[in-house]
Amino acid sequence: MSSQRTAARQFWVAIRAMVIFTVVLGVAYTLVITALGQLVLPWQSNGSPVSFDGKTVGSALIGQSFTDKKGNALPEWFQSRPSAAGDGYDASASSGSNFGPENADLIKAVKERRAAIAKSDGVPADSIPVDALTTSASGLDPHISPAYALEQVNRIADVRGLSRTVVRNLVEAHMQGRDLGYLGDPTVNVLELNIALAGLKG
Repeated sequence: MSSQRTAARQFWVAIRAMVIFTVVLGVAYTLVITALGQLVLPWQSNGSPVSFDGKTVGSALIGQSFTDKKGNALPEWFQSRPSAAGDGYDASASSGSNFGPENADLIKAVKERRAAIAKSDGVPADSIPVDALTTSASGLDPHISPAYALEQVNRIADVRGLSRTVVRNLVEAHMQGRDLGYLGDPTVNVLELNIALAGLKG
């Protein structure tokens, strides 16, 4: 009888502990952190949305394609880094290709991308930056290297009837330095750059 009472007491202690921790850690903690996020970092907490003409057109944290319905690059826009996430930039299927450097499919894809960019941008194939040819680990990278952005300047300026100097200056104005001054590499956010590009008259 004593052992049964002890077991029953332990059971109810466990139930009470579970309820308390569920309320404290599962509800109260979540509400407090959400409220702090909205108060201190509202833009980041809401997904870092980017707007154009009063409409949200994407997130500063997630890349997107600038192609037609057939997947062909639109020459009047800066192009993003290739994506292997789902059908491309699918946030629900974030991933890289996971191909090794000697994988036949990867080698074929890189050759095709290099040939297409060399043709569209009128540049030597061996001068095309690596990030223009390979996908990122997440498949959602919103940035490209300054080298890849600058490599696209002449094409965009010519298609839009803009001065190459004006477009180059636009790219340089949107270059972001290393995090904390020393982490990572300089980058350019493609969506933000294209929104700025849309504001130029040509």
